[in-house]
Amino acid sequence: MFKKIALGVIALLVIAGGTLFAIKGKDNYDATKYSATVTDGLNINSKISFTLPDQFDKSHTMSDDTKILILSFAKATGHTIKEYLEKQPKDYLTNKNAFFVADISPMPTVIRNTFALPDLQKSPYSVLLIYDKAIAQKIKDEKYKDKIVIVTLENSLVKDVKFISTEDELKTILNS
Repeated sequence: MFKKIALGVIALLVIAGGTLFAIKGKDNYDATKYSATVTDGLNINSKISFTLPDQFDKSHTMSDDTKILILSFAKATGHTIKEYLEKQPKDYLTNKNAFFVADISPMPTVIRNTFALPDLQKSPYSVLLIYDKAIAQKIKDEKYKDKIVIVTLENSLVKDVKFISTEDELKTILNS
């Protein structure tokens, strides 16, 4: 009797897992709509341009007016940035001519669609997303992948790059 119940529970879990994967495992990202160009990585005087989707699949193109990029390549740094931004006014990033860009390219599609995107969609600000590993590689420096990267721009040229770890450091840089 117990064996039949256990097998029934296992069968239900397998069916539920398969259904979840079938529903949430589909990748809706259209790589033809998005791109990034970086002339020399995150180095001074490198020119950066991009068109990336946000968490609602709305396209955003960086302009020469963009002054700050806040980049996250790891889950922990993304959470630190999110915690800081949630304490700011809704138009904080817009008023600073800034973008928050998060690399979600390593994330499995089913995890991204089931957990990450719904969580990001609760945010009152746009989070630009890097779905494509090739785009991430143009921007990411592996030795700083666990840091928050703050890029200061002038006319799309990198003027300064800071690698930080804490919300206090983020606050200090963004409010200076």
